[in-house]
Amino acid sequence: MADELNEDIKAMSFEQALAALEAIVDDLERGDVPLDQSIRIYERGEALKAHCDRLLKAAEDKVEKIRLSRDGKPVATEPLDGE
Repeated sequence: MADELNEDIKAMSFEQALAALEAIVDDLERGDVPLDQSIRIYERGEALKAHCDRLLKAAEDKVEKIRLSRDGKPVATEPLDGE
């Protein structure tokens, strides 16, 4: 059931998911949220964190390292991991 409640997370951008996660942290830190709601929003926070992690990994996979010539000008790109 928690997966169904968090279905909207899949469509969120990194920035949207991070903002939602920050709001959850703020709510939990205030300590005025009832226990049952705290558990639900904590689970949502875990789903948001996992989504952010997936988006960051995808972005890292796309990052390319620029190779420079001796005079410091870009000559080519290569994958970040050197493959």
